[in-house]
Amino acid sequence: MKKLFSILILVLIVSCAIKQKGDDGAPGKSSEKITVKAEDIKTSMEYLASDELQGRATGSRGIEKAAVYIENYFKRNGIKPYFESYRDSFMLNDIVGYNVVGMIEGTDDKLKDEFIILGGHYDHIGKGKVVEGDSIANGANDDASGTIAAMEFGRYFSKSKTNKRSILITLYSAEEMGLKGSAHLAKRLNEAGLNAYTMINFEMIGVPRSKEESMAYMSGYNRSNFAPILNKYAGEEVVGFFPKAKEFQLFYRSDNYPFFKEFNMPAHAISTFDFTNFDYYHHVDDEADKMDYIHMTNFVNKMIPALEGMMNSPTKEVVLNEQ
Repeated sequence: MKKLFSILILVLIVSCAIKQKGDDGAPGKSSEKITVKAEDIKTSMEYLASDELQGRATGSRGIEKAAVYIENYFKRNGIKPYFESYRDSFMLNDIVGYNVVGMIEGTDDKLKDEFIILGGHYDHIGKGKVVEGDSIANGANDDASGTIAAMEFGRYFSKSKTNKRSILITLYSAEEMGLKGSAHLAKRLNEAGLNAYTMINFEMIGVPRSKEESMAYMSGYNRSNFAPILNKYAGEEVVGFFPKAKEFQLFYRSDNYPFFKEFNMPAHAISTFDFTNFDYYHHVDDEADKMDYIHMTNFVNKMIPALEGMMNSPTKEVVLNEQ
């Protein structure tokens, strides 16, 4: 009887130890495997780029529905508001615009005071040139794709808790009106004294590039060492150099630029659209059924270890280059 009692005590001790550890035995790590799935990306895309949202023009009923969808996604996945609510509102003449901002707190007592900003613009142009009776410019690639990528990164890090630095998921309106939403938010965050380290804007990542090219490219590639650092942690060249980016002035044309201006920090846009691989820029045929969901899923999954490495390095590895 005494021997049986000893065995029971041992079993209890072992089971308690297993509960306190993850599958790999690491204390505090969740045993739940966090995955980014193509079907989840497709579900978000089929709503955000649906006719119901009428092209998501800033100030429209459609963009209000998009904002509510994003807010509910944040709530469902434990992404907290950074401000008193998820909305960062501003006025453009008589139009009310609002960015949607969520936060994932870092896990390191010191590094969590430094912020990584991930973003994309969730507005689009509303109506476009009529083609076969269709006038709704749904904006699937531009930029529901980048918006969804940022949302998926938010979900992943909120669940995995593998970010030592804190993260802001920032989704902008009024990009199509001249980067007005991101300019408002960048100014507000700077004036509030946010300790911002880096910023990445995801812009049109819904279609793959040629197999001979890197999966994605970064605007303003030579302005910092951001791309090499990300590729180091990814273990491959996920983010490459696009020669025409400078010719097209892409660094200044996307929502990274206001953050660069306000914070003078590494702030870039990452894209997989290179003006040769998608014919429907600002076109009514920029629709959900033309997106490559396997490509989008691969892009997000390849970027996760790249972001983790940068978020968790003990020092600020990413720096601006001398121009």
